[in-house]
Amino acid sequence: MAGTLENRLDMLAREIKEIKKEVILQRLKKIAATMHTSSRWRGLGSRISKKWDNISATEEIARQRDKSL
Repeated sequence: MAGTLENRLDMLAREIKEIKKEVILQRLKKIAATMHTSSRWRGLGSRISKKWDNISATEEIARQRDKSL
């Protein structure tokens, strides 16, 4: 009887360890996806900033309004 309880506890402990590993892997995947998206947005922001050199935001908005009229 004691042997079977020990075996069941060992099995449960192994399952818990596997679940913990899976949770950690899922978190890492989510973090990696977030980092990738964040990196893409920063890159896009840099490209836009390069195009806006020496132009203030108000000037750009005024230009865009003139185009739409």
